[in-house]
Amino acid sequence: MSTEFDHTYDVVVVGSGAAGFAAALGAVDEGLSVLILESTDQWGGSTSMSGGGLWMPNNPLMQRDGVGDSREDALTYLEQTVGQVSRSTSPAHREAFVDGVADLVLTTEKHGFRWARATDYPDYYPELPGGKIGRGIEVEPFDGKLLGELAKSQRVLMPVPIKTDDVWLLGRAWSTAAGFVRGAQLAFRTLGGLVTGKRLQGIGAGLAGAYCKAVVVDGGGHLWLNASVEELVVSGERVVGVRAKRDGRDVSIGAGRGVVLAGGGFDHNLDLRRRYQGIEAEYSSGNPGNIGTALALAEQVGAATELLDEAWWGGSIAPVEGGDPSFIVGERSLPYSIIVDALGARFANEAESYVDLGHHMLAHDGDGPYWFILDARHTRRYLRTFALDPRVNKAAKEQGIVVKADTLEELTAKLGLDAATFRSTVQRFNGFARSGKDQDFHRGDSAYDRYYGDPTVRPNPCLGPIEKGPFTAYQVVLGDLGTKGGALTDPDARVLREDGSVIAGLYAAGNNAASVMGRTYPGPGSTIGPASVFGLRAARHLAGRGQGQSTGEALATTGRH
Repeated sequence: MSTEFDHTYDVVVVGSGAAGFAAALGAVDEGLSVLILESTDQWGGSTSMSGGGLWMPNNPLMQRDGVGDSREDALTYLEQTVGQVSRSTSPAHREAFVDGVADLVLTTEKHGFRWARATDYPDYYPELPGGKIGRGIEVEPFDGKLLGELAKSQRVLMPVPIKTDDVWLLGRAWSTAAGFVRGAQLAFRTLGGLVTGKRLQGIGAGLAGAYCKAVVVDGGGHLWLNASVEELVVSGERVVGVRAKRDGRDVSIGAGRGVVLAGGGFDHNLDLRRRYQGIEAEYSSGNPGNIGTALALAEQVGAATELLDEAWWGGSIAPVEGGDPSFIVGERSLPYSIIVDALGARFANEAESYVDLGHHMLAHDGDGPYWFILDARHTRRYLRTFALDPRVNKAAKEQGIVVKADTLEELTAKLGLDAATFRSTVQRFNGFARSGKDQDFHRGDSAYDRYYGDPTVRPNPCLGPIEKGPFTAYQVVLGDLGTKGGALTDPDARVLREDGSVIAGLYAAGNNAASVMGRTYPGPGSTIGPASVFGLRAARHLAGRGQGQSTGEALATTGRH
C-alpha cells in the first residue's frame, strides 16, 4: 500500500491543536512515525489562542499535593453536570475521560512537560455533588526559543509568561494588594525570562509550545503547514490515508495505523452555523482556520454526528470593523456591573459559566442587542482585557459599540432602552447589591462566581450598585470559543457510523468530535482537557492497546517490527 502514496507514516493527524498534538505525542510515545497536517500557515490551533488550562479531575498533581479527589467523585460530578444528553456523553465516554487523565499527565511529564495546578480555580458548579476546587492544570511558562525556527510559525496572541491565576488577580490589580503584587510578579517573571535569554510564554501559547517541542523537536514527529486535507483515502472499508494540498500542490499520504481528525470545529463557517445552529452572525474567538473541513471529511465516509447545534458559548464584546470579538469572563463577575437586554432588563446571572450565559442569550434571542453596563467604580478599579488598545477603544466609540454617559437617564436614551424597565432593573439590582443577595439570578452565591469577584466589596464580592457616573456600556454579542459538535466516536476515539459500527482506521478528538461534555462546561479547561485525553486515547488504540491488545500483538499483526 505504501507504494501508492507519495509519503507514508504510521499515523496521520489532521490539525495542530491540543487534540492533534496529544495524538501525535501518543504516537511518538508508542514508537510510531507521525505526521501532523495543519491547513493554515500557523500551528497551534485554538489551543495556542486559549487560556491553556485542562480540566483534569483526580489528576496525579492533586494526588501528590494530598488534595482529596477520586474517580467516584469525578464521575458523580459529571453525572450531575453533563448527564447523558447525547451518545457522546454516555457513562462509558465519561469513564474513558476520567480514566485517561493520569495517562495524559504522566505521559506528557515523561516528555518534558512541567505542570502546575490552578489550586484556587473552582469547578464551574462546585456546590454540586462531586464538585471540587483545584482540578485545573496548566503548563509552567514555556521558553519559545526551544522551538527554534518553529517559533516563527506558532499562532500566538499573548507572548508573555502569564498563568491562569494571574488573570483573576490582575483584573483587580488597581483595587487590591494581592492584585498589585501579582502584577509586579508577572512583570518580574517577564523580565527574568528576558534577562536569562528566554522567550517565556504562558497559557495556551505555552501549552502548544510544550506539545510542539515534545512531538516535533524532541520526538521526531513531522509538522506540515499550509497542508489542507481534501479527502480520506479508503481501501475496502478502512481509512488508509489522505489526499491533501500542500502549498497548492497535490500530495497523497498513507497512514499505516490510522488517521486522527483533530482539525477543530466549524466556528468560522457561517453557512454551517446557520444550518446547524440557526445563528446569522458568528463572533467566534476560535482559530480562523476552523471552517468545518474535518467534519466534512468524517461525513464523506459515513460518520455519525452529534451536538452540531452546540458550541462553547459565551458573551463577547462586539468587534470593531475588521477586528475580533473579545470573549469576556472575569469582568462579568466584578461588582458595579450588569448585563441587560434591549429593553434594559437583566436576564441571567452575569457571573455564571460562560456556556450558561451563552445559552441564556440564545434563549433570549430577539431581545438584543445586549449591553454590559459599568459604574464608574468598575472602570476605575478593574482591568478590562477588552479595553487595553486605545485604537480599538476609539473605533468602538465611533461605531457605537461603547457608549458613555454622565447619568443613567442619558445612557438610557443613547442606548434606546425602555426607560421604566431599565430604571426598575437598576433600582432592584442596587437593592440586591446592598443586601448582598441577588434574589433574581443568585449572582455571587457560587464559589465560581466569587473566584473572579472583588473580596474587598462586601457583603457580596460580585455585587456593587450601579449609581456613580460616568457610566459606560459595551455592546455584547453571542460569542464562543469554538463549536463542540462533530463526529461521534467510541470511548477510544474511533469514529462510528450511525449504526454504531466502527469506521476502521479513523479517529477523532477535539472540537471536530462530539464532546463528552455535552451541553455544559463542568470546569476550567473542559475543552482542552478532553481534547488531549481522547487524542492520547486514539494513539493508544491505534498502537494496539485498545480492546485488550498489547502493542506487541498489534505489531505482530501488521508485520511491523
